[in-house]
Parts: sequence; structure tokens; C-alpha cells
Amino acid sequence: MIFKIKPVDNLGPTKGKLISTGNFLFIPKRRIGVAIGDQILDLSVIKSLFQGPVISKHKDVFDQPTLNAFMALGYEAWREARRTLQVLLSANESTLRDDVSLRSRAFVHQSAATMHLPADIGDYTDFYSSRDHATNVGIMFRGKENALMPNWLRLPVGYHGRASSVIVSGTPIRRPSGQTRPDQTKPPVFGPSKQLDIELEMAFFVGGGNQQGEPIPIQKAHEHIFGMVLMNDWSARDIQSWEYVPLGPFLGKNFGTTISPWVVPMEALLPFAEPNPVQDPEPLPYLQHTDAYTFNINLFVSLKGQDMAESATICRSNFKYMYWTMKQQLAHHTVNGCNIRPGDLLASGTISGPDPESFGSMLELSWRGSKSIDLGGGETRTFLKDGDEVTITGYCQGDGYRVGFGPCMGTILPAVKH
Repeated sequence: MIFKIKPVDNLGPTKGKLISTGNFLFIPKRRIGVAIGDQILDLSVIKSLFQGPVISKHKDVFDQPTLNAFMALGYEAWREARRTLQVLLSANESTLRDDVSLRSRAFVHQSAATMHLPADIGDYTDFYSSRDHATNVGIMFRGKENALMPNWLRLPVGYHGRASSVIVSGTPIRRPSGQTRPDQTKPPVFGPSKQLDIELEMAFFVGGGNQQGEPIPIQKAHEHIFGMVLMNDWSARDIQSWEYVPLGPFLGKNFGTTISPWVVPMEALLPFAEPNPVQDPEPLPYLQHTDAYTFNINLFVSLKGQDMAESATICRSNFKYMYWTMKQQLAHHTVNGCNIRPGDLLASGTISGPDPESFGSMLELSWRGSKSIDLGGGETRTFLKDGDEVTITGYCQGDGYRVGFGPCMGTILPAVKH
């Protein structure tokens, strides 16, 4: 993740310029860090300890304000860095454990840090890879017999989103305005969205990359998938439903996409890999792979209104419900020669499971506004109200340990007055 140590208020004339941590002062800057419990390990401080054959020649990547340069080093560099960190943090390794001065400079409490976007995101692609979600939405708008479009079971459907409006967790979201057509017998109207929604998603950052015109084969796709984050791809359903024909989402989607600041590397997630879903019809050969690349990641969405004392969980889902894998998404994305660059972000699309409590959007939870979502204490919703705070959390549960993703949170602000 990328963090910056917060300024402290007791440094007199240096207020807001220098940071006090232990017995040292630092100029505030964005740093690359690794979460260790409630602490952050600053990799720029310990970069000299990376002595592997790849990282030792590129230690300056840990001085950068984003992860892009590190991502660009490729698969073997990521694995090497992870192995080095595992050794340095092991109980039997004294290098970091017994050096009080180094530890005081290298570790920062998470409460003293401000989180930033992990990478400079050049491009963002959003897929539509949950069969349960696509079926639910299809039933709502086209009926049960035509729920899935003819191409859906043949390829990972996706669209190119707006990278400039991807924001880090904690950043407020302004309710968007646009054209809607609430009455199909009358012309469209302009105003704030009345059907502002969430989308429970996950996304992965690309590393390495490929040259334009050279596809990434599915057998090598995992070598270009750096790690995963949680995502809320906010959606204005009423704006989207009017504008999306014939070219797809536009103003209903490009106003804001929130991601969690922590990137969980794929190496950490491999113990939670499960067999891929059975795909019928069988995909074309360029989309076929037999290695398990579906992951058991528990996901939760909670909502807290302005008048609510506590948040209410409105969704319990799991990433394993996805129909198309990340390897298939990346192979399809590049099969036409499209070039992918380090720091590009590829998202899953809304993650919904087979049960109503696992539906990953309020569109589904309220079934297009036809029923209320009970938040407790007399509070209900069909779509989001101003002041609502939405938080997505997720984790993988191991035997006696847990791999967490950190929160993905945003609060709805009122629309700009036009």
C-alpha cells in the first residue's frame, strides 16, 4: 500500500512539514508499506535488506510514491520480495527484530498514516463476470427467458471505465446529476440521481505488461496479476438505464469508483484457491485453463445512515461465486493485441451469489426498488440516501490465521446544485 505519515501538531514552526516518529523527524511523503498487524513497515527504510538477484539491482523501487515501478519488475521480483519479507519478519531472524533504531524508523502505526491510491492507474476496465448478478439484472430488464445475452457464456463481457475517478477508501462520493427518464411517456429530465447504488466488486492490479499486438496467453496470465483490492463501483441506476443503449455505461458509472488501499498479493491468496466453476458451453481454447484460480474470499457490505447508531450488514457474499476467472479476463482483454501496463486496474463486476443475502447491489437487494432493505431500528432503503456510509470488507480465513483486505468505504454527499 501507499501511505503518508500524518503531520503532528506539537512541532511549533515545523507544523505540517515534519513528522515525529520515535526519535526521528521525517519530511512527509508517500511511501510504500506492508501491513504488519496494526503497524506499517516502511520498505524505503529497509530497502538495503533486499539482497535477492532481482530486487538488489532495483532497490530504488521502494523509494517511489506508487507501486508502479515495483509492479513493472514482474512476477519473479514480486515473489523474491515476498520471500525476503517473510524471512525478515520471522521469529528466528534478528536483523530487524534486534535493531531498535532500525525498527523505530521502519515501523509506523496505522493510525498515524494517511492512505493513498496504491498506483498511478493508467487504465481501468470493469468486467461483468458474476453469472448470478447478470441473470438477476437480465430478468429485471428483459425477462427470465432472455436473462443472459447470447455472448455472456462465451466470453468475459467488459467495458472500459474512467481511471481518473478511481479514489481511495474514505474519500466522499458526490451524488451525480444527469439525464433520467422516470416516465417513459414523457421526455427525459435533468437532476440528481434518485437511484444511487453500490456495486460489491474486487479488482486486480496488472504488473509486467505486454507489447501492443502481443497477447498474454492464458498459461502466463497469472504472471501479470500482481494483487487484489476491494472495490465499490458506485452506480447511478436511473442515469445508466436511460443512457446505456447503444454504447453502454457512461455518466451513470464514471463519477466515482472506490478501492481499498491495501493490495493483497496473489502469492498470499494462493492457499485459498478453489477449483474453477464448470463452464458450459466450454470456452474457446484461448480461454481454457485447468489450474485453480477461483478464490474463497468472504465479502461483506454494511450501510450506516446519518441517524443510525450502528451500521447494518446488507450483503454477505464471496468472490468464489465468479463465473469468469481473472486469468480468463486478462487473456481475453489482450487477445486482440491490446497492451496492458503496470498499474492498470481490472475489476470483477458486481459479485452476487445464489442467495438473496449474497446479492452485491441494492438494485438486486431491493429488486429494482420494489421492496425495502431492512436496516433495523425502523430504517429502510431501496437506494442510497445522502449521508449514507457504505463499507465493504473482506478476508480469507485460514487455519488459525486470516488474510484481510482493509476497508473500502465512502460516504454520499449531496449533489451539486445546478
